[in-house]
Amino acid sequence: MSDNATSTPSTPEDARLALPGESGAGTGRHGNASRRIADGLRAAILSGELPPGTRIRQEEVAANYGASRIPVRGALNILQSDGLVTLVANAGAWVAQLNLAECEEAYQLREQIEPLLLRASRPGLTADKLDRMDALASQMERAATPEEFLHLDREFHDLSYSGAETVVLADFVCRLWNMTQQYRLAFVRLFEEHGSAIVHDEHRMLVRALREGDDDQAGLVMRGHIRRTRLALAQHPELFDTAAPKPS
Repeated sequence: MSDNATSTPSTPEDARLALPGESGAGTGRHGNASRRIADGLRAAILSGELPPGTRIRQEEVAANYGASRIPVRGALNILQSDGLVTLVANAGAWVAQLNLAECEEAYQLREQIEPLLLRASRPGLTADKLDRMDALASQMERAATPEEFLHLDREFHDLSYSGAETVVLADFVCRLWNMTQQYRLAFVRLFEEHGSAIVHDEHRMLVRALREGDDDQAGLVMRGHIRRTRLALAQHPELFDTAAPKPS
């Protein structure tokens, strides 16, 4: 996510911080099935295949995955913890959606806490990881589609945070990314933000600051990176108006 290894993962969820719901999926047959179903639905949501507001019908998911409804319920609980699904008692499940004010709040939170996570991560970033980030920055400059750009971008930023050992901060940042991913994807699809030179410049500046051990500069670059995308999204409220109504 401008504001997001040895090989490029094949789906957006492969390059991410540890997801908060994954440790709570349980063990045994149903637990394994829940994780498998959650991984598949997560990929569909983050890629935009299941847009915000889409109804998720448990019986259809169970049939698609050859599972009973018990692991499907477990998968939906995982995805609710991830910030990707909204569960409504006695009503059902929907792909989570935000209005513009909620999206702006999520981005404002990111502006404040991601520089903290980056500072915690920087000492644990090896030369190999920084080299990989440089390579990802180059790949993003050549990305052919918005989906490819966002896929690489998420790996880039997840990698930038991979050196941190935190109790709650990394999980919270991952949840905020999940919550806002689809709106940024819609924005990039419409306006091809991935082609903007400033996006690529900021990626290079971030890697340079991390190599130099300059936590303050890295934090400034990250904060500006996120703020610029927040302001750009605010100029296009139609990206939020087209979502389906929230379940009551």
